Amino acid sequence: MKAEVYSNAMERREAATRLLQNRSDDLLLVAGLGSAVWDIQHASEHRGNFFMLGGMGSVVPTALGLALAQPTKHVAAFTGDSELSMAMYSLATVGLRAPKNLSIICWDNGHFGETGGQISHTGVCLDLGAVAEASGIKQVLRVHDLDGIDQLRTQIMTGQGPLFGHILISPEMPPVVMPIRSGHINATLFREYVLGYEALKK
Repeated sequence: MKAEVYSNAMERREAATRLLQNRSDDLLLVAGLGSAVWDIQHASEHRGNFFMLGGMGSVVPTALGLALAQPTKHVAAFTGDSELSMAMYSLATVGLRAPKNLSIICWDNGHFGETGGQISHTGVCLDLGAVAEASGIKQVLRVHDLDGIDQLRTQIMTGQGPLFGHILISPEMPPVVMPIRSGHINATLFREYVLGYEALKK
């Protein structure tokens, strides 16, 4: 991959909004670091969102554990190319455990968006879709346009995963849309949504 590929790529907020339109209540989202969190908060404010503000490399392992613990729910990890590059071994674990209800959505802009916009590894030489395939994830969907976003949205809810959605987006950074910043509050609301308030009181 080369950095110039991203210059005419999709705008991330438009893609996120399209992907999460008519969202099912059975879909649980895990997002890490800033950009993926802000995209989800902008596109779909929901108690089924679990945000890991700053847990770099933790999104896919967390989503994997959630998918295994909640096999009747659909779980999607929203991560950026640089965040995922910190935890590529987790893709092999997903390939090994192969949960059908797990999707990994990688927003790839070929840059380190939150540290000054430097060109990242994917902007030069790293193909995360190929890494996912080599890790045993049999469904890898490369998305370059809104038609691909529509196809990805349908596949997320089929329960035939694991699925890796590799979305090319523009490196331009839209405004911050900040969710609740307290990890304790977010985790409590999320657990209540997933388990039910009465279950938490026991």
